[in-house]
Amino acid sequence: MEQKQLHPSVQEFKEFVQQHPNLVKEVRNGQSTWQELFEDWYLLGDDDPKWNSYKKEDTEKEDKKEEKDSKGLFEQITGILQKMEPDQVQQHITNLSQALGAIQGVLTQFSSGGGATGGTTPQVKSEPQERPNPFSFRKD
Repeated sequence: MEQKQLHPSVQEFKEFVQQHPNLVKEVRNGQSTWQELFEDWYLLGDDDPKWNSYKKEDTEKEDKKEEKDSKGLFEQITGILQKMEPDQVQQHITNLSQALGAIQGVLTQFSSGGGATGGTTPQVKSEPQERPNPFSFRKD
């Protein structure tokens, strides 16, 4: 199967987009279309100041900021745990474990149809009802 050769300007634009990944985000967010961006790029060129905000450096900064934020959250949680007494932490873990056990018990009761309650829940037995076949055809 033969691959179609792209027009050289389209190939150059694809390389430009790889160097400016924030353009993809802008198109996905619906702020621009590929056609609009291509026309701007074709008319303005690679070096126009408009493209500076779309470069890789900006995405790397955002990634570092997100990484720093997630580290900050982890450090906050660690700090809180370090300030707590071990007996307090153990008590909280025990309470959480008991709560999860109670939730599991309730879920088990509902999923088994109420059989674990010792017969306090009335069970309704229904007779299968015959429904007319929706695909029945008459013979002529």
